[in-house]
Amino acid sequence: MYSIIDIETTGQSSGKGKITEIAIFIHDGFQITNSFTSLINPECYIPGFITNLTGIDNEMVKNAPKFYEIARKIVEFTQDKVFVAHHVMFDYRFIQEEFKRLGYDYQRKTMCTVRMGKKYIPGYRSYSLGTLCRDLGIQINGRHRAAGDALATVKLFEIILARKALKESRQPPGQLRLF
Repeated sequence: MYSIIDIETTGQSSGKGKITEIAIFIHDGFQITNSFTSLINPECYIPGFITNLTGIDNEMVKNAPKFYEIARKIVEFTQDKVFVAHHVMFDYRFIQEEFKRLGYDYQRKTMCTVRMGKKYIPGYRSYSLGTLCRDLGIQINGRHRAAGDALATVKLFEIILARKALKESRQPPGQLRLF
């Protein structure tokens, strides 16, 4: 089982930035089986350049739950699942840092669709989510919003899984490998 995740944040540094939105799609390797999305009140100012990129502003998150109010839901949705994201360490480190602020050590196995894409969809100069989705015909409804980017990552993940299965079906027995 996989938890395919995307977050929006107040900046690039997990040590200084905070999460403003999260989307988690539970995937069984074939389809989405559950989901959770929420704006998050970061309890700090959202810079204008972030608002311009994501559309998320201070007014939108004013009455949203704070991270500690949805932390349990995140734990439950990701427990015993592989944490999958595009540029996984960005999302993973932000979530780890938010949990660290709460005194909790958040640990999950991770899988990166950029890394997987380079292996199973070779030949691109850029493995950005926008480039891959454009070239593979994946529509992103809500670019730079957690649910839109996470759903696009789900579709990318499914393409990668299909290409992985095709590649493995062509290998001699005994040479099959996990990611």
